[in-house]
Amino acid sequence: MRMSKKILITGANGQLGRALGKEYDGENVSFINTDVVESQGIRAMDVTDVDSVLTVVRDVRPDVIINCAAHTNVDACEQQWDLAYKINAIGPRNLSIASRETGAKLLHVSTDYVFEGNGTRPYTEFDEPHPISSYGKTKWEGEKFVKEFCDRHFIFRTAWLYGDGKNFVKTMLGLAEKYEEVNVVMDQKGSPTSAAELARAIHYFEGTDNYGLFHATCEGDTNWADFTEEIFRLTGKTTRVNHVTSAQYKEMNPASADRPAYSILDNYMMRLTSDYRMADWQEALREYLN
Repeated sequence: MRMSKKILITGANGQLGRALGKEYDGENVSFINTDVVESQGIRAMDVTDVDSVLTVVRDVRPDVIINCAAHTNVDACEQQWDLAYKINAIGPRNLSIASRETGAKLLHVSTDYVFEGNGTRPYTEFDEPHPISSYGKTKWEGEKFVKEFCDRHFIFRTAWLYGDGKNFVKTMLGLAEKYEEVNVVMDQKGSPTSAAELARAIHYFEGTDNYGLFHATCEGDTNWADFTEEIFRLTGKTTRVNHVTSAQYKEMNPASADRPAYSILDNYMMRLTSDYRMADWQEALREYLN
């Protein structure tokens, strides 16, 4: 009988971690699910502690490590620089060190926030990052550590991710239950991406040696207000969406961090080096809501 492939997942309780479990369901794969706190089916591993990482990785000897662990609260990262840096930069560094020692492939998830967001065309993998938020800055540092310490790596930059857990889609549907109208930003553009779609892309590339940096978002683009209207249309909600500018939203929520105004990513390297294509964002949203 063929030995099962061993895949270690960090941040297994998050949206992408859960989506990966569903994506690989039924395959000859042995998952080692880890998170910072131990729970049923989850092994404790603190990615910010190199000894914790090395102890677990040396013990289980995974074939693949998929890093879904991140401090993704953009506003909180502004107040918690050290914590954000430890999780988003030191964590990938530690995993890269462990991957190199044990020979495991490392698949690391990054973000559109590495760009400042003032572009006029979709960003490719060759555009130079200039992050404007603590979240983006720490994620960019994480990417650099992965490239420095691990040869067999994939970096997937994604954007506007939603899945099984707290996310924009669920937040908007929750607000629709309470209010007759909602204020949503109209001047930030991006590509909503379902965790299920990202998990499929990771699954595909994990089975290859096509290493490197990839943009991995659903095809097409929209803005937050139009995205909200599509969520409401598909779910039959009658809540009105007030289209507001980022400046107006900032006045209403002064503690919020700056977001990229334009964060559309071009899946250029995916298109150039493989036959793999991600679904259109509207198609992925319909699948998610169903």
